[in-house]
Amino acid sequence: MDWQTSALCALTVYSAVVSVLYVRRSRRFKYRLRKALSRTTSKYEATLQAADEARFQAAADEALKLTQTFQKFVPRQFVEHMATTDVDSLELGYAAENDVAIMFCDIRGFAGFSERITPQELMNFLNSYFTRMNDPIHQNRGFIDKFMGDGIMALFDHQGGTPKQKALDAVQAALDLRKALTIYNGHRKNCDYEPINMGIGIHFGQVIMGTVGSEDRMDTTVIGDSVNIASRLEALTPKYQADIIVSAQVLQIIGPGYPVKTRLLDWVRVKGRKAPIEIYEILSHLPEQEQDKKLAVQTKIAAGLACRINQQWEESIAYFETALAINPNDSLVHHHLDVCRIYRSLDLAPDWDGALIL
Repeated sequence: MDWQTSALCALTVYSAVVSVLYVRRSRRFKYRLRKALSRTTSKYEATLQAADEARFQAAADEALKLTQTFQKFVPRQFVEHMATTDVDSLELGYAAENDVAIMFCDIRGFAGFSERITPQELMNFLNSYFTRMNDPIHQNRGFIDKFMGDGIMALFDHQGGTPKQKALDAVQAALDLRKALTIYNGHRKNCDYEPINMGIGIHFGQVIMGTVGSEDRMDTTVIGDSVNIASRLEALTPKYQADIIVSAQVLQIIGPGYPVKTRLLDWVRVKGRKAPIEIYEILSHLPEQEQDKKLAVQTKIAAGLACRINQQWEESIAYFETALAINPNDSLVHHHLDVCRIYRSLDLAPDWDGALIL
């Protein structure tokens, strides 16, 4: 029995040792397994994170590219203006009022010019012209709202700007547009192309900025009486042979002290509007000698116009004839003489306010 007892004890001890070794080995194996799994999981998670970051970056790049593309069709400034309201309200029929400076710019004699070139040459010309006219507007904190054939409609409504700053931006942009046109015509001359000319009209006032169209096709737009006036002022540039015409409101908002030379043109009632307005010609971009000639008759023109408003025909004609003697080639003086000679023979209404209907 002793040997059996000894054998049983030895077996028991052996089993205990084996069990201890097995447990220790199992623990080491599980520890190594957990560590290996942890490293694998970390690598997997890092791979997933890198993939997510790459996917998010690609989506952000695509969104930025898409935004930049849409800004070529919808002005960024227009979107920023509308972004001041609730995004959910940016739908068909959105409208907001704002005081802005409005500019219209148009090529003179474009219809005849376009008939003399091919359609492809016409498109090349327009893109070349618009490219050069774009920078003076943007450099003066304006933005182009629309291209209309050969015309440009631009707004000056930079964030935080005062009415005076907006009006100044518009006037300075007009002067810079004339400089850009001079440079452009120099290039055209070098290529044996005929020079072009343009007229610019500027007004300041309240407009409605909003969205129009239908549920599946919308567009941004700017409407209002002020837009109509700016457009009509540009249309008057050929009649008065003036490069830049601005309303009295623009000059009133700018105030005295701004170094821009102007002269009074007329007291008119533009198409689509009952109230008459005073219109002025900007002279600062012209050669000094031409400015002096036009300013030399300014007081006579203003006095003659005041007499015309009061239907004092003979006195008015006398002032304009004196101006004609000073500057015989001034087309504005000839215009006022013609108006006075025609109107003094008309049977005018008792409430006639002296405004020329155009």
